[in-house]
Amino acid sequence: MKLNSNTKIVGKNLVLVPYREYHVPRYHEWMQSVELQKLTASEPLTLEEEYEMQRSWREDEDKCTFIILDKDIYEKSNDETDAMIGDTNIFITDNELAAGEIEIMIAEESARGKKFGWEAVILMFLYGIKHINIKLFEAKISLTNTISIKMFNKLGFQEKSVSEVFQEVTLEKKVNDEWIRWLNEQAQYEIQTC
Repeated sequence: MKLNSNTKIVGKNLVLVPYREYHVPRYHEWMQSVELQKLTASEPLTLEEEYEMQRSWREDEDKCTFIILDKDIYEKSNDETDAMIGDTNIFITDNELAAGEIEIMIAEESARGKKFGWEAVILMFLYGIKHINIKLFEAKISLTNTISIKMFNKLGFQEKSVSEVFQEVTLEKKVNDEWIRWLNEQAQYEIQTC
């Protein structure tokens, strides 16, 4: 999405940056993992297909993605690729309803279990609400991904449907003032131009 092409979100422990061409090789490496493919319901792509996907996420007006950086590593190395730990996206599913599907992936095993996914998704919710005008969020999660299901339940999401065919649950959360206040209490952040 061109809207976020020069946007950096600096949180307490994370920095979210636009998905750029130089991130693709590391991202492609992650997506060779059978475990990540299963958790994200993704098919393996060639490196060239991954570059095409990156261009699509940058250009399409219905897709917004950020690469998640470990802030501590980034501040020490000043190297985004070195600090990459995952990504988070919003895919606009219905313009009239202002609905978007949110996704979060912490790809680096060493970064899991540190609440990075929690912080990243809250930052993405706030960005989606304030800058994309999302009014309804959905999350489609593999039925075997109990950690993500529990996290989204703690974030106030409710079950909308279960697909036995795709082995996934769809959760949803309507945006309201009370939830926005709660999200703001959960995160310290600033938006910068990069």
